[in-house]
Amino acid sequence: MLSLNSVITTRMGGASLWRIGVSKPSLTAVIMAAGKSTRMKSRLPKPLHPLCGKPLLSYLLDACKSAGVSRIIVVVGHEAERVQEAFHGQCEFALQEEQLGTGHAVMSARQLLDGYEGDLLVLPGDTPLIDGDTLCKLVEHHRKSGALATLLSAILPHDAGMYGRVLRDPGGKVLGVVEAKDATPEQLAVREINTSIYCFKSPALFDALQEVRPNNAQGEYYLTDVIALLTQQGQSVEAVVADDWQVTLGVNTRVELADVASRLRRRILEKLMLSGVTIVDPANTYIDADVQIGQDTTVHPNTYILGNTAIGEECEIGPMARIENSQIGNRTIVLASQVVECRLGDGVRVGPFANLRPGTVVGNGTKIGDFVEVKNAVIEENVSMAHLTYVGDAHVGANTNIGAGTITCNYDGKRKHRTIIGKGCFIGSHATLIAPVEIGDGAYVAAASPINENVPPDSLAIARCRQVVKEEWAKRRREQSSSEG
Repeated sequence: MLSLNSVITTRMGGASLWRIGVSKPSLTAVIMAAGKSTRMKSRLPKPLHPLCGKPLLSYLLDACKSAGVSRIIVVVGHEAERVQEAFHGQCEFALQEEQLGTGHAVMSARQLLDGYEGDLLVLPGDTPLIDGDTLCKLVEHHRKSGALATLLSAILPHDAGMYGRVLRDPGGKVLGVVEAKDATPEQLAVREINTSIYCFKSPALFDALQEVRPNNAQGEYYLTDVIALLTQQGQSVEAVVADDWQVTLGVNTRVELADVASRLRRRILEKLMLSGVTIVDPANTYIDADVQIGQDTTVHPNTYILGNTAIGEECEIGPMARIENSQIGNRTIVLASQVVECRLGDGVRVGPFANLRPGTVVGNGTKIGDFVEVKNAVIEENVSMAHLTYVGDAHVGANTNIGAGTITCNYDGKRKHRTIIGKGCFIGSHATLIAPVEIGDGAYVAAASPINENVPPDSLAIARCRQVVKEEWAKRRREQSSSEG
């Protein structure tokens, strides 16, 4: 039988590397993220699946950094290039070309850890609810006890399913871990599960891994066998029970992904509420992990606040709003509208049923009303465009009024052109501004006018046919139609 060490690939894609001039860190983490995750039934690698606005793996990186980990190695395999591209510069990578089990995954990182003698956290890449406090508790117990290995366990309030079980003697001493697929019925009745999160003395881990053999139902090299080997050798092995079993939940299917997302959203909403934000109906409010919201802002139901959005104080958001990657000032209202990649000032009112598209900047005190669409435009302060308007690729000066039904014709079939509307202008209802065109400060545009030439400041532009009224024309038409019928 080949040893585990003999089957480890050494082609690391140039990742071998202590950086010159950087001392070896006291706490390093290895995150296992190489599996194919066939149960997700997805072309997207599991580490990249979106979860409350961030890739799943990013939560593991955040937790490690919060716990004081100074060096993070992610073991990649399936779709390795996509994972490396997504997390470039955030960690180091080790390549596991064949997925031969968790022990094999950790051994894939050995080249990067040559000479490292400190503590080593080992985590699966699919436990996004794990937090820095729990990892700190694990590391602190590990160091205080002097154990060679300390595992994080959890007591589940329900059947433990496919999780590995922690085996203890009558006195509570850890004897080992048995995978569910290899467990006896008596062992399956145990509710203390192995979370696959460990802290090891690095040299002891790799020494033990060289003795691991794939003598199990899956023919894989189990990291859990290290625990059994160390206990058989009389070495000290400890287990720390997580304060909250939920932080250890893994994601193997889309059902589990949805469950974890629900728990994570609740954590996000609770944090916001404790900071002074009113969430009217948490069960029907969806806010991503990196969103920031100021004190005394109220978020109404059926609202989605996504990505890197920052909202100021005393705002009213929703109901039925969708805001993504946008910055919103104080005392702004967004009612039943979409705002994507925009910047809104203080005291702005948006909606209902407005659509603010990428590149839009809105100044203080501006009103953007129902069925108004704005795209790639700068709208200065105290502008009113109350309803049924399209303004794209434009600049609208302060204190201007845009009448209902006005549009900027910004596309000629080949290129986009810009419309400039000055300060203090009045654009009458149903005006058509055919870009490129500029309306000077203080100018008026008469209702229903198609404007394709510049309008000087303080002028009135009228571009429409003179009205003609033909008396009794409609009556004669009806009479003619009746006679012909």
